[in-house]
Amino acid sequence: MRPASIRLCGLHLDRRNGPSNTKIIHRHPSMAPDETPQSPTDESRLVRERYEKGERLSEAGVELYAKRFTWTDHAADIHERRDILLANQALVTMAGRVMVVRSFGKAGFLKLRDQSGDLQVYVKKDVTDAAGFELFKKGLDAGDIVGVKGPMFITKHGELTVQVRELRLLTKSMRPVPEKWHGLRDVEQRYRQRYVDLFANPQVRNVFFLRSRIIAFIRHLLDERGYIEVETPMMQAIYGGATAKPFVTRHNALDMSLYLRIAPELFLKRLLVGGFERVYEINRNFRNEGLSTRHNPEFTMLELYTAGWDYTDTMALTEEMIREAAREAIERTEIEFQGTAVDLTAPFRRVRIVDAVAEAIGLDLKEHRLAWGLPSREELATALGPEALERDDVQKVIKSNDTADEALFALFEALVEPTLVQPTFAIDFPKSLCPLAKSAPREPATAERFELFIAGLELANAYSELNDPAEQLARFEQQVARRRAGDEEAMSEIDHDYIRALEYGMPPASGLGIGIDRLVMLLTNSPSIRDVILFPLMRAER
Repeated sequence: MRPASIRLCGLHLDRRNGPSNTKIIHRHPSMAPDETPQSPTDESRLVRERYEKGERLSEAGVELYAKRFTWTDHAADIHERRDILLANQALVTMAGRVMVVRSFGKAGFLKLRDQSGDLQVYVKKDVTDAAGFELFKKGLDAGDIVGVKGPMFITKHGELTVQVRELRLLTKSMRPVPEKWHGLRDVEQRYRQRYVDLFANPQVRNVFFLRSRIIAFIRHLLDERGYIEVETPMMQAIYGGATAKPFVTRHNALDMSLYLRIAPELFLKRLLVGGFERVYEINRNFRNEGLSTRHNPEFTMLELYTAGWDYTDTMALTEEMIREAAREAIERTEIEFQGTAVDLTAPFRRVRIVDAVAEAIGLDLKEHRLAWGLPSREELATALGPEALERDDVQKVIKSNDTADEALFALFEALVEPTLVQPTFAIDFPKSLCPLAKSAPREPATAERFELFIAGLELANAYSELNDPAEQLARFEQQVARRRAGDEEAMSEIDHDYIRALEYGMPPASGLGIGIDRLVMLLTNSPSIRDVILFPLMRAER
């Protein structure tokens, strides 16, 4: 028994008076319930016509939404096995979305698209089953999902085609496929309606197939090397492991505020204390920051920890992982990213941050005095030299309240990072800005940390892990002090349980974080992080 009326996607269909009096009213979401538009848009008219056609098909006994259909073949496999299929006149069974309908009276062609690709099918009276041919002539539209069965043949134009013997409607599409889905003006619509983007643009779907392959390969590589995949909390009472502003939520039963994790680091290192030697997590992190072509508030990261290693060991693993992921996913290590050639084959360059800044501002690398932990801005000014300080690009970067370390690192971010096109490990960071990293033995003000840059993208971050509980507590206290001084990304409170864990003893170790989204951007030549996230965060639709 059908309901008297249904409401779907802004459409109200009143069926109480039967199909001949079907009343269809298209409403904009902002309209009042009793308001009727004076002139429906083209889109609403086309949707209305689809519903009306669906009514007629349903009354003629056509099932608009099939319960079940099993297919054994896909378009790509059929193309690959074409010679065998043609020689044996074997029947294929496939399902796909109708992308093109061409009718010539008693015959016609459809282009079907499944997840593997496109395939042409030929529908002909007296060859196709009667119900299927009737469906083709009177009820089939672009966007419908159908199942077909039949042998293969080659058309006079040389195209591999299914000679349809059986045609069945699996799902009636009530909304027409957009004719012009490509182009910059449609970018936001594509992100917002990713479900259309995926079937309308095969190259978009291929990006996400490659994303899956990249993640699967990383898992395989780490599993083979004895790493154990784990899961750690996504809701945390105390956030940590990075400097970022968190999202806040509320647990009603426990009557406590919680944070969506900004990083899993502190929990993964607790596992090292517990006796795990190699652990990793491919996780979702959440940071309450702005949107850009390289930032989404919700993102995927690989984070791993290896007992007994320092950051030099992790550099070797990182280089191997990225190079082999490229070979696995795109079958080459010489790639192009947004018009720039990048070679992943050669050993990745390693450069100290202070040396890179000195070179960028024109200091003699043999004589420069730049170093982390300079006692004051005046000392930094002396090290930079008066000519460097007068440069506009330097003055724009350094803020009046920056410490010497902050000013020097800001110069690196502004003047050096954009120039790091070929794979480069930027190594040796200021200890004052790395609360979880171990200091270099001969340079107490320097942290053993690296970031990997390729084509201007920051892809990885790693360091030798600090495992001295007393020093870690002092670093946490410094972070809390920074927060109280106005730094919203610094830690708001000390994780005393993590300090307690370190007091039981954590082995020397090195950790690594790789941004999966940015890695996929690089290997698929995608200009925006939204291109590699299936459902990126969007502003509310008006």
